[in-house]
Amino acid sequence: MSSGQSVSMGSKSVSTIRIVLPQHLRTLTHTGSELTLSIEGPVTLRSTLDALEAAYPMLRGTIRDHVTLQRRPFLRFFACQEDLSHESPDAPLPEAVASGKEPLLIIGAIAGG
Repeated sequence: MSSGQSVSMGSKSVSTIRIVLPQHLRTLTHTGSELTLSIEGPVTLRSTLDALEAAYPMLRGTIRDHVTLQRRPFLRFFACQEDLSHESPDAPLPEAVASGKEPLLIIGAIAGG
């Protein structure tokens, strides 16, 4: 299945989405700048991060807290030029992300003065 396809498997659809990780997480996963993941059911931030952590277990606890599953400080989520960091994790991601046309960006925030 190529990027951007959505396939129905029984009652659940499977979407292939693109994710761009910051350099420090690419180092952990030993991957390039962009990953492709298959997501079953609705494409939300929660389902995407669940699939990402299942495919790359070394990321567990680096993007979300182990217990609360809240976003870690200094990481942000962007898609389609929108900051999704404070959106509900169960809100659908933009259609362009769900269809694979645009990637979900996980960005390491910069702090300081």
